[in-house]
Amino acid sequence: MSYSLPLTRTEAIVRHLREEIVTGRLAPGTVIKDAELAERLGVSITPVREAIVLLSAEGLIDISPNRTRRVTDVSQKNALELIDVMCVLACAGVEWGVPNLADADLARMRQRLDELLAGLRSGDVGAATSAGADFSTIMISASGNRELQTHVDLVVTRMRRLLGLTPESSHWRPWIDGYTEVLALLEQGDPQAAIARYRQIYAEVRADLESGQAAAQGLEAARPDPLR
Repeated sequence: MSYSLPLTRTEAIVRHLREEIVTGRLAPGTVIKDAELAERLGVSITPVREAIVLLSAEGLIDISPNRTRRVTDVSQKNALELIDVMCVLACAGVEWGVPNLADADLARMRQRLDELLAGLRSGDVGAATSAGADFSTIMISASGNRELQTHVDLVVTRMRRLLGLTPESSHWRPWIDGYTEVLALLEQGDPQAAIARYRQIYAEVRADLESGQAAAQGLEAARPDPLR
């Protein structure tokens, strides 16, 4: 008989705050005050402080030298660096895991892809993001390297926040097209092509982010200088 252990109070607070940060309910730069947060959540200060330390390790909360805690600021540079790290970790896991995939794994990947698309159609970004992450997780988990999966999970959490995904976001397109083609190649029995196509997803996402940065810089440069 399988069962899930209940969350500790600290784990529950971590999950709650992580979701608030990732979804933007706690905006970048927001100061986190232990006592106020504990009162809002109806808990003692100790698990709140423990949760903040854990979220700091995930890169979601910054703790300054004077002990001020703030939700980590978002920047284009952060996102690009994170894409590069994600590519290294996830692509290694996929390369190691794909040879071990079974038909049941491919069926689960098909289900996750369908759930991703259904989530976007219904406007449920959380469900879409979770399904998309699981699509890759199935391949990475097949590698048998749990340590790698742990690090990938941390990066995925930060990616959700840094990309600022909405149901209408253009950032979904590389993942949707890439996942669709990766799965098709695996079902056709071409694992090497599937691995190469998966790696290409990250190149496309990075190019998408860079083009967005260039467009933003262009708009900034086009603004009239009020001092002229």
